[in-house]
Amino acid sequence: MDERPLESVLRDAAPYALGTLVRRFGQFDACEDAVQEALIAAASSWPVDGVPDSPRAWLTTVADRRLTDAWRSESARRRRERAVVEAEPPGSPEVSDDDDTLRLIFLCCHPALSATSQLALTLRAVGGLTTAEIASAFLVPEATMAQRISRAKQSIRAAGARFELPDEPDRSGRLRVVLQVLYLIFNEGYAARSGDSLQRSDLTTEAIRMTRMLHRLQPDEGEVTGLLALQLLTDARSAARETPDGRLVPLAEQRRELWDGERIGEGVALLDRTLGRGPVGAYQLQAAIAAVHDEAPSDDDTDWRQILALYDVLERVAPSPVVTLNRAVALARVDGPRAGLALLGTLDGDDRIATSHRLDAVRAHLLEGAGEFAEAGEAYSRAARAALNQQEQAYLLAQAARVAAALRQV
Repeated sequence: MDERPLESVLRDAAPYALGTLVRRFGQFDACEDAVQEALIAAASSWPVDGVPDSPRAWLTTVADRRLTDAWRSESARRRRERAVVEAEPPGSPEVSDDDDTLRLIFLCCHPALSATSQLALTLRAVGGLTTAEIASAFLVPEATMAQRISRAKQSIRAAGARFELPDEPDRSGRLRVVLQVLYLIFNEGYAARSGDSLQRSDLTTEAIRMTRMLHRLQPDEGEVTGLLALQLLTDARSAARETPDGRLVPLAEQRRELWDGERIGEGVALLDRTLGRGPVGAYQLQAAIAAVHDEAPSDDDTDWRQILALYDVLERVAPSPVVTLNRAVALARVDGPRAGLALLGTLDGDDRIATSHRLDAVRAHLLEGAGEFAEAGEAYSRAARAALNQQEQAYLLAQAARVAAALRQV
């Protein structure tokens, strides 16, 4: 019997069940609805009856039955059954789970959908995130995201999308969104936006697994290799990011002997093989930054000038407020906290980051470094109020209290 938490088992089984059904029946929207009903049934029955020996098979069977029951009530049942027989004759060879999942990723990134809908649908169907979690990631109400996902499924059906790997030209066009989806799934697992857990290893594991599949498909694509390297180099620090009771440990204070040397070695090797072989993209640059951190024996020994130089290039290649935020931290380590604060000030009023707690969290850290303890305490408190993750909120509140105590002693 599978000993993993129920949520992890369900998240692992769902994309396989959906891939199998879409391959058999071809109607993504109906198959996804059936899998969601099967997930509800599993969440209700498994805690009582126990997790089955093969969760994927159980979920696929129940979803298949729900789909069949729904179709039997429709007048077109015989036509659909004939189509299924023609599409997959008895005795046809089974396709591997990896193939199904990869096809599912590219189906969710169909060009008929907007980029936002592609992201949302893949996070739901392949990443296993709930509608509420995806809504939180996109900073929209859950009802809005539910409508967006529903429209996306209808659009795929209307476009006549087929459950197959696209040809090379089409595949390359969809690759950017596929990579962004895998990046977002990994980030949601490594630094959960909400909830009471700092990390969700089920999501990081799934993102790395899917990126490995994509890398096997396109091993010479630099940004695919760069994303896999970035995930490995980042995930290598997971064991040191929190205390045994789940409290956040910032990078500068992490015990580096807990970092996963094997993952660091694999990530660096991937990066070495791809850098210099073509145009350098955002994922390769982020992986290079992660490698500088991972290879430094301590925070004080980190080559911050090299990190700042890499962020300078990254801001030209893929400018974003998050890149500027991180560059401000690097700049502060090189030229002092006030230099970092000046750069951070350019983000004030930027709606793309206005709702995030990270701007105030970084500002608080730099203000403290500049000796502005009162302002730092206020910024820590604002960041804590905006944080959705309970562990991040607890850390920021502790920082605010620590700075307030230091201020009283001045």
